[in-house]
Amino acid sequence: MIERVNRRMLLAVAATSLAIPAIAQEGFPNRPLRLLVGYTPGGAVDIAARSFAPKMGDVLGQPVVVENRPGAGSNIASEAAVRSPADGHTILLATIGALVISPMVMRLSFDPQRDLVPVSVAVDLFNILVVPADRPWRNVAELIAAAKAEPGRLSYGHSGIAGGPHLAGLLFDRMAGIETIPVSYRGGALVATDLLSGRIDYSFATAASVLPHVQSGRLRALAVPTLQRSRLLPDVPTVAESGVPDFDVPGWYAVVAPRGTPEAAIERLAGAMRIALDDAAVTASLNRNGLEPMPTTPAGLATAWAAERAKWEPIIRDSGIRIE
Repeated sequence: MIERVNRRMLLAVAATSLAIPAIAQEGFPNRPLRLLVGYTPGGAVDIAARSFAPKMGDVLGQPVVVENRPGAGSNIASEAAVRSPADGHTILLATIGALVISPMVMRLSFDPQRDLVPVSVAVDLFNILVVPADRPWRNVAELIAAAKAEPGRLSYGHSGIAGGPHLAGLLFDRMAGIETIPVSYRGGALVATDLLSGRIDYSFATAASVLPHVQSGRLRALAVPTLQRSRLLPDVPTVAESGVPDFDVPGWYAVVAPRGTPEAAIERLAGAMRIALDDAAVTASLNRNGLEPMPTTPAGLATAWAAERAKWEPIIRDSGIRIE
């Protein structure tokens, strides 16, 4: 579980992080910063970056320029970050998939854990366990009962092999003791389309792709896959409180930097992120896109990173997932 920074702590950080003598003496930052994003413009990761980057730049006194480097499951951007000078002027907004899952399922020329260092979690992607409105299941227990009654019949959609929704489905099968059929799509919009038509039975889908359909009543939200309820859908329970204890599939995006980046620069960047993510306009922009601000300390990100790696290693191993 990620250690969240509360509002009072944020105010204290805001009062102190703008003036760190060691950094001021070093002149950091002394030029615009690059915030690398491993996806095309308009996606959730890109939207997150462009929501907080301008305010972060205001705090740092230098622009934070979002640079899209899509491809290879976001690993092109990750490698670009790894190969960049470790001076704090190049940072990467990475997903759990990029930091944790990619090294387990594909051959990389770098090791994120070895070659990148934590700055802060930025946001949590708001996912929802949804079913078509014409399905009879009103809660998680009823969905599990249906899956147990007919093993191997129910199907769930996901937006890519080894992505968050796919892994959530694998973990759900494992922890609920059920057997279902994963169906892979090239994007969340296609998952939503087949949910609406009833071709698949459920999905751990991103809020951006399904929330309007939940609000219109065409899809039914059964639960959220994190340990805490979402502030955006406070009446929807978690999977954990719905009968699958400890079920937790966060979808956070985090800012990391090349290994060797000075600790003072890391702390300065983390402080600027906390201030930016506490800004009301930034929060509103994120919430509109199914994202919730979740700033942490560098140590908080390190803990969350290690916890996700420990959780997914046996699941990836047992599933035999590989991406060539």
